[in-house]
Amino acid sequence: MESVFGLVGDGFAVVAADTSATSSILVHKSNEDKIMKLDSHKLLGASGEPGDRVQFTEYIQKNVHLYQFRNGIPLTTAAAANFTRGELATALRKNPYNVNLLMAGFDKDTGPSLYFIDYLATLHKVEKGAFGYGSFFCLSLMDRYYHSAMTLPEAIQLVDKCIMEIRSRLVVAPPNFLIKIVDKDGAREYAWRESIKEPELPALA
Repeated sequence: MESVFGLVGDGFAVVAADTSATSSILVHKSNEDKIMKLDSHKLLGASGEPGDRVQFTEYIQKNVHLYQFRNGIPLTTAAAANFTRGELATALRKNPYNVNLLMAGFDKDTGPSLYFIDYLATLHKVEKGAFGYGSFFCLSLMDRYYHSAMTLPEAIQLVDKCIMEIRSRLVVAPPNFLIKIVDKDGAREYAWRESIKEPELPALA
């Protein structure tokens, strides 16, 4: 019942994801961060099998860092997306990763961008995108309310509409969501939308 979605606004990109770690009928935790910070100006939102999601996103993050260390310049968002797509395509015929990705970034020359990459190594540059069961609701809301000149408050309002729709319409809806943004000032956490908090465990004597 995962939900990952994002959009590009006027000078920024937003990625939001649920924070539930589940298997079968069990919820293991409700504060799992599924949006990785690849570098100072890139975010990678992921959904899919937990092992594949964690392993593949960490692999991409380390290779993006390695490129920067070797060459002295960071990859552009487009280059990072194409590298990610290439790694998924290579793995597809060997040991495929069951992972779907939304990569958001900000480049000085081209501004904000968002890339849709699915588990079959399909790559598209998009203005809005979503994965998971939540996408059934998010994509229709984005079709209705999205426009390319959205301000940050307008984008967050649309993200909140998507979250409320998922919570009210999905049978087994994830309770908590994390919102991150990337703009000229870098990639960072913006807000949590929580309806369940992790219990605080007493300190051990």
